[in-house]
Amino acid sequence: MTKIRILCLLCLTGVAWQLWAAEPPGSLPNSTSDNSNKIQTVAPDDLQKLKERIAQQEEEIKKLQKSVEEQQQLLNSAIQSQIMPAVKPVAASGAAAPSASGPAQLVPVTNIAHPGLAPSGRWQKATTDQSSPLSFSIGDTTFSPLGFVDFTLFTRSTNTTSGIGTGFGGIPFNNTVAGKSSELNMSLQNSRLGFRVDSKFMGYKILGYVETDFLGNQPTGIFVTSNSDVLRMRNVFVDIQKGAFEILGGQDWSLATPNRKGLSPLPSDIFYTQNMDTNYQAGLVWARQPQLRMVAHPSDNFAIGLSLENPEQYANTYVTFPAAYSTTLGNEFNNNSNTYSAINTFPDVIVKAAFDGHAGEKIEHIEAGGIVREFKDTLPTAANATLVNTNRLVEASGEVNANLEVMKNFRLIANTFFGAGNGRYVGTGLAPDVVVHADGSLSPVHSYSTVDGFETNFTKNDLISVLYGGAYFSRNTAIDATGKPIGFGFNGSTDNRNIQEITFDYQHTFWKNPNYGALTLITQYSYLLRQPWTINGQTSAHTNMVWLNLRYTLP
Repeated sequence: MTKIRILCLLCLTGVAWQLWAAEPPGSLPNSTSDNSNKIQTVAPDDLQKLKERIAQQEEEIKKLQKSVEEQQQLLNSAIQSQIMPAVKPVAASGAAAPSASGPAQLVPVTNIAHPGLAPSGRWQKATTDQSSPLSFSIGDTTFSPLGFVDFTLFTRSTNTTSGIGTGFGGIPFNNTVAGKSSELNMSLQNSRLGFRVDSKFMGYKILGYVETDFLGNQPTGIFVTSNSDVLRMRNVFVDIQKGAFEILGGQDWSLATPNRKGLSPLPSDIFYTQNMDTNYQAGLVWARQPQLRMVAHPSDNFAIGLSLENPEQYANTYVTFPAAYSTTLGNEFNNNSNTYSAINTFPDVIVKAAFDGHAGEKIEHIEAGGIVREFKDTLPTAANATLVNTNRLVEASGEVNANLEVMKNFRLIANTFFGAGNGRYVGTGLAPDVVVHADGSLSPVHSYSTVDGFETNFTKNDLISVLYGGAYFSRNTAIDATGKPIGFGFNGSTDNRNIQEITFDYQHTFWKNPNYGALTLITQYSYLLRQPWTINGQTSAHTNMVWLNLRYTLP
């Protein structure tokens, strides 16, 4: 700036000097001058020359002014280029990037509390145009609250006594009092609270995720005066990725649960239906349990994973044990009432591979996997009660799932699960894993399940889902030393042979705003049929169920 001013001063000085050095008008011919201030006369030609000289000087001044302006613009550009590198880069959302030494900055991120029809992709690469004003960053770490508030009304044509989530295996028979009684309730239990933390450290991408609801073990008298619904852990995990490898530790959806996209651990990328029923769909394979998961991504379209998950050999009340060992075996298998007593020996080993192809803008997801499980019992010997005999059994199951966008915003769904020793993973534990014969040996229960249908966003704010879910369980019986039948599915029991459900879902979003969240109406109608192995004077059990839900989702 100083150099420009000096240049301007020199230019103006030169102009003044030229004016001063010019020939004075009084020395021109035909002029008179004396010391008594006589009037001077100027010839017309001399006056014209003076005017022309003044015009030339004015033109030169204009050129100098223009030159000064151009130099000022160049100087401003140089100053701007020196300042810009010191400014923090601007985030894609328009917010300033966080500084480790400065105050926390608001950085919008995606709210993934409510799964949508369109998957978000691998979480490390997820981008969004929907910003959340509730999120903030400290250094390289972003904290993002998530959740929604649900007001749910649900009714059934029979009294299942199961609450907002349907106990598919316990629907009362239609010739009983409960089978002829209806139920209606209101609940906010499915409301969610949680947050996610995204960070980077030494080249690692780190995701921490916490999600809770209010479906925990309920206190007595809960609906009498104050509905003190209990907070419950759903998902709590840390996922770390570097390059093509990823590792997860914590509680999350089982790797056996069908995905919508890759092998992503995020709820929005997992297929657990659009149902309002918190037990989802009969026949769906799922669990949320502690696990150590390792996933490799050889390419953007392919992923393969291995998960070691919490084992729990499961019998519920479905299995009739040998009389001589009933007390001991009741504590060695999960019977839905004991706690931490199952004598598990090895984690459930689950492997799955997923491929995500593209047909234009349409996304095709196909996956296949398997489960290997080990079971055992430890029983006193017949000859000496102080000695024990251990029986072991290893069984495997497989699955093939597809989620195919055959038309824009129209997806076909096909999930198939089959094998032995897998009853705990089908539905909500609709069958036992194994039975115990009279000699203490273990024998598996075979099962088959499927969930099929379609989902479609026929408008921007409307979603329809139609699903069929079914599960079939084979019988496995024996005769005890007492001469009575034992096992699962013997004549005279009400053990389930198959459970089938057809469901219609409709969702309408009234409004959605990145700064204020979304308001959605969710409805579900289901018809469920339960058929036991033997009727034994009972008729089959069936029920009609309806959920109406108003949901506000956080921005």
